[in-house]
Amino acid sequence: MNTAPRPLVDRFGRVHTDLRVSLTDRCNLRCTYCMPAEGLDWLPREGVLTDDEVLRLVRVGVERLGVRSVRLTGGEPLLRRGLVALVGRLAALGVELSLTTNGIGLARAAAGLRAAGLRRVNVSLDTLRPERFAALTRRDRLPDVLAGLAAARAAGLGPVKVNTVPVRGVNADEIAELAAFAVEHGYRPRFIESMPLDAQGAWDRASMVTAEEILAALGERFELVPLGRPGSAPAEEWRIAGTEAVVGVIASVTRPFCGGCDRVRLTADGQLRNCLFATEESDLRALLRAGADDAEVEAAWRASVARKGPGHAVGSADFVRPDRPMSAIGG
Repeated sequence: MNTAPRPLVDRFGRVHTDLRVSLTDRCNLRCTYCMPAEGLDWLPREGVLTDDEVLRLVRVGVERLGVRSVRLTGGEPLLRRGLVALVGRLAALGVELSLTTNGIGLARAAAGLRAAGLRRVNVSLDTLRPERFAALTRRDRLPDVLAGLAAARAAGLGPVKVNTVPVRGVNADEIAELAAFAVEHGYRPRFIESMPLDAQGAWDRASMVTAEEILAALGERFELVPLGRPGSAPAEEWRIAGTEAVVGVIASVTRPFCGGCDRVRLTADGQLRNCLFATEESDLRALLRAGADDAEVEAAWRASVARKGPGHAVGSADFVRPDRPMSAIGG
């Protein structure tokens, strides 16, 4: 198409330019706040979008809907076979391409992903203590995550963001320690309020460490200078006084940012979600496999975003928990 795409706008005037694409629902960790020890019933291989299908849907998003940035998620996206080649094909569309990972296997993959066109990574790290990492993730893989972080920085996948979900009584006592570690190594720490998206349905607001508490813990060690929220980004940011280091806090529950949301999500099985907490999906995979043309896919995409609500309503009497957990939705 030679004409500029018509923006993807919902009924509240929000323009959607950010697409999160889950490449798999599988994961090689079993984090206690995410899924049971035995894992989940994974999608059958034939149910997962092929590389060609992923590429086509992203191309429709870019050429027809104005998508400018794509984040690859999971599950654990590094488990996707042929990931480097897929990244190269997606990067050729001209999008800003990033990836969220648990870091397992990143040490081997970082350089190849950067060469293929990946620009940034977010790596989950909830503790620096080996025994606590093993208890939290049910896997003894902390050295692999730390090696992955170092490899990502060396490969130029910057800024390397380190995502931490503090949970009361689990790792909340490490907030300042994790921030100091990230700053020391040139990473960008981000702390995320836990959300009711675990597979077990065990989320308890009382165990959630709020943004206010996160900032109080950081403030005991650092002087924080408020920077606000850059554009439509989910994180509010603070600079550590006397340095160029920036700390982010994503307060999805206590300080929701739905009014500026510019994101839509595509699950590994080709379902379009207009909100992380959506209770309905649009089946783009079925359209593709039934022979729909790009105009029909675009129409379905626009119809889904047109139905997007004003916000997620977590904590209110109206909140309805999504059927899918985070690992199946994509972060």
